[in-house]
Amino acid sequence: MSSSPPKKHYFFYGHRRPSQNRPIVHGGLFTNRKALPSNPHRPSPPPISTVDFRHWDSSSSSLQYPPSIPSPSTPFPSRRLSPLARFISDLLRRHRHWSPALLSELSKLRRVSPDLVAEVLRSDPNPNPSLSTRFFHWASRQKGFHHSYSSFNAFAHSLYRSGHPRAADRVPDLMLALGKPPSETQLELLVRLHSQSRRGLRLFHVYKRMTSIFNIKPRVFLYNRILDSLIRTDHLDLALSVYDDMIRNDVKEEPITFTILAKGLCKAGRIDAALDLLEKMRRDVCKPDVFAYTAMVKVLAAEGNVDGCLEVWSQMKMDGVQPDVMAYATLISGLCKVGRVEKGMELFRGMKSKSLLIDRAVYGALIEGFVAEGKVGNGCELFKEMIDDGYRADLMHYNCLISGLCEAGKGDKAYKLFQFAMQEELVPSFETMTPLLACYVDADERDRFFQLVDSISELGLSVMDHLGHFFRFFVGKGGRELKALQAFELLKQRSYTSVEMYNILIQSLYKIKDYKRALSLFEEMKGSKEFQPDSATYDIMIQCFVDDGDVREGACSCYNKMTEMSSTPSVAAYVCLVKGLCKIWEINAAITVVKDCLGNVENGPLEFKYTLTVSNACRTGDPQKVIEILDEMIGEGVLLEEIIYCAIIHGFCKHASTAEAKKVFEVLRDRNLLTEANFIVYEELLDEHLKKVTAGLIMSGLKFFGLESKLKLTSSSD
Repeated sequence: MSSSPPKKHYFFYGHRRPSQNRPIVHGGLFTNRKALPSNPHRPSPPPISTVDFRHWDSSSSSLQYPPSIPSPSTPFPSRRLSPLARFISDLLRRHRHWSPALLSELSKLRRVSPDLVAEVLRSDPNPNPSLSTRFFHWASRQKGFHHSYSSFNAFAHSLYRSGHPRAADRVPDLMLALGKPPSETQLELLVRLHSQSRRGLRLFHVYKRMTSIFNIKPRVFLYNRILDSLIRTDHLDLALSVYDDMIRNDVKEEPITFTILAKGLCKAGRIDAALDLLEKMRRDVCKPDVFAYTAMVKVLAAEGNVDGCLEVWSQMKMDGVQPDVMAYATLISGLCKVGRVEKGMELFRGMKSKSLLIDRAVYGALIEGFVAEGKVGNGCELFKEMIDDGYRADLMHYNCLISGLCEAGKGDKAYKLFQFAMQEELVPSFETMTPLLACYVDADERDRFFQLVDSISELGLSVMDHLGHFFRFFVGKGGRELKALQAFELLKQRSYTSVEMYNILIQSLYKIKDYKRALSLFEEMKGSKEFQPDSATYDIMIQCFVDDGDVREGACSCYNKMTEMSSTPSVAAYVCLVKGLCKIWEINAAITVVKDCLGNVENGPLEFKYTLTVSNACRTGDPQKVIEILDEMIGEGVLLEEIIYCAIIHGFCKHASTAEAKKVFEVLRDRNLLTEANFIVYEELLDEHLKKVTAGLIMSGLKFFGLESKLKLTSSSD
């Protein structure tokens, strides 16, 4: 019997014979290479500081580096990489920039394969585009290395993840330059990336470029993806041009192709074109199925085109296609949203006659439609029918009916329905409790109101949150501000108060210009130890004080309070305060508030931006430049507010003279943009502001030379 050949040992089974080109392997993991001297007379190369892979734990990515190399601060998150890929990824992440030290570490690798390059480029979720590009090109310069399609695809994916889609689109040109003509796979990759980011125009550009320059012929599945992406990004015309290319290239359509295009045409309201496309589908491929028709109905219902839905529905019946539950539910929901509940009920009865399984969403849509039309009785009958059919109502059904009954003034029936919902162990929401509370306040039923408030607490819910939602709902419809204030006074007697409730009431009183009661609530908050005004309170009170005429003491103090709290007023508060300061001729303060607004608000008012532009134009001392800016404002539709005139006065008094400002006002008066009365007012304001500026300069000079004490002495002696 002949002896069996000796078994070859691999690194999984033991040590293999070392050679010049094979490293010694210990324990199944790669170590540093120990080359055997092929020629004893050849001079040995100088020693290089190497990395000892034997001390590298692949599970924790801990590696002993030489003292000159810092260890990486963050371990690599993925554990599915090969050891060499993890080693390279650690190097790239540790160095962060392409440097000689990084190049020295990479040069210790004997050989880099295209699959290894692809693995490294795919590994980093947030790649550095500069470092990835340098690594990719470094690998291509290695001896005997040729990139594969997988490495090119990984490079394109890495560029796209790093936020450089244009660079990713140029990868096919790089492939062609390196002798790898791009194929349909590269187009598919770019289409997928652009589709996920909803870059329809970029996707179309890539498609045109790949098909024209590289002569790529996509298959039907890729055409379908391109068409779907273009339609999802609202580029129907481009999608139709791609479809024309598809026909020109003799690519046979699939049913999904017609469905995608029909959905796009329906979304654009081109029902006739969609039906013609279905006729072409019926003639060339197959008869449209229920899924195609349902998709069209869903798109039309989302756009509110109910007539188009019914037209498609009639066409479906003409084709003999039986609608399923989804088709019925989609059409009924669309009809109820636009107020055509009777037609929805007709379809609902048709569903029941066919013994189709009716979803609870259909009942909910019909009930909501009846309540919206004021037919709460019909909604209750349908609700009872749903219960009798064996369905369990959810909280949405109860909320809708409770709201409708409360609007109709039937609080007793609404409360019974609420008790029935509690028996079903449903947790009530804001939409459940708020209509009941509002109904009791409207009917002046205080006992039942507080009984319901106590039940909120018994259910373990937040009473203050529900009351805050109630006040927002109650004053939102208008005309019930005084009733809300009465309810608030009753709640205060039982300590049911919060800062949010104060703010809601103050804002509602400000809207009806009841400044006296709003100021009373504000003073009550300031005098309370438990409820102090917050930034929202001061924001409302700035506008309230300005409209009440108390700008200097009231509005400015609230503004200063917000500044101390490091809070930013709303744009409405800024605008109101600036107008108030302009009315009392506090020009410097108004300009300061304008600068503060533009510094704190991301997109401030356009008139504030023009205010600073006008003020800076006054530095030149040329009235014509200011007139040009004002003409631009008028062309943009921006009104010439008081702050603009104050900016003219402020700019010319500070940087030029009052003569130039008067010239601007005269031009505006001659153009009938400024009345004669206002011209006189601003002329007096100009003189007064000049006196203030001059007095300020004199006082600054006296303080600078230390003569302020003599000025006080002289004034006291007089």
